[in-house]
Amino acid sequence: MQNNGSVVEATSLSEVRSRIAHKVVGRERETDLLLAAVAAGRDLMLEGPPGTSKSTLLGAITSEWDIPLVFVEGNADLTPSRLVGHHNPARVLKEDYTANNFVEGPLIEAMRTGGFLYIEEFNRAPEDTLNTLLTAMAERVITVPRVGSVTALPTFRIVASMNPYDNIGTTRLSTSVHDRMCRLVITYQDAAAEREIVTRRTGVMSARVVADAVAVTRATRQRDDIRQGSSVRGAIDVALMVAQLAQMRGVQLPAADSVEPPRGLPEEYTAVVLDAMLVALSGRIHLDDTAFETPEAVLHQIWQDHFILLPAAAEPG
Repeated sequence: MQNNGSVVEATSLSEVRSRIAHKVVGRERETDLLLAAVAAGRDLMLEGPPGTSKSTLLGAITSEWDIPLVFVEGNADLTPSRLVGHHNPARVLKEDYTANNFVEGPLIEAMRTGGFLYIEEFNRAPEDTLNTLLTAMAERVITVPRVGSVTALPTFRIVASMNPYDNIGTTRLSTSVHDRMCRLVITYQDAAAEREIVTRRTGVMSARVVADAVAVTRATRQRDDIRQGSSVRGAIDVALMVAQLAQMRGVQLPAADSVEPPRGLPEEYTAVVLDAMLVALSGRIHLDDTAFETPEAVLHQIWQDHFILLPAAAEPG
């Protein structure tokens, strides 16, 4: 990245894009758009559910550019002083307020080092904290009382993320915040990409186990009685749990390469998958307010659909 922070050599950007593609599965378009935005010097809002590779993409980009990724969790405790920094109370009593006893917050750290300030759950932070970012976004300079002005290095960016499905304990973002940020919507990857992710992250060699874990996890996103389903992290845990339970119980894992609906699998194996689902997914699904069943009951229905109803429907005749 050049010193002005807004122009990157086309060949360099293409090389970075190519290297990131080897690290992140199924995010070619999102990689292009994210890289273009930050290379152009823009701050960015990433909008999408958890587990959709937002932090993975940012980590890959900052690693390629050899700049820090400063992580902040947005919540009610993220006050302006926590974001910007504060004077050390013990040293203030001895020395009064000086620049030397100022403890930098993540915003100042990212500005001084030219890193990306990544604020997760952006819309959970208090409004006055978000307003603190406006000057940093617009001017790339922030003035700290008794410390002075801090000017950001050219590579400094503010990248925020938010979950569009979560409206509990969130703050409505002001027009001023939206006006200073580009926005990229990131959705779930397709089934093939999620199977590749689960294989890479778990090391489970049974294609059947990986396919089943991904299928039942994706099914949690398609039911009307589930307000928000599980991300691919749930599929990763299902596959890992299946492998461990099968080993403990002496159950042979199927090694079939097919990702089609399962047929004729041993009951011992499908029972292992059900137990793994109940542990890995029951805390990750959020039922609709009108649902009368428990998460465990809903997951049992998904298991039945996958292992009993769909294979039966796929039988010839």
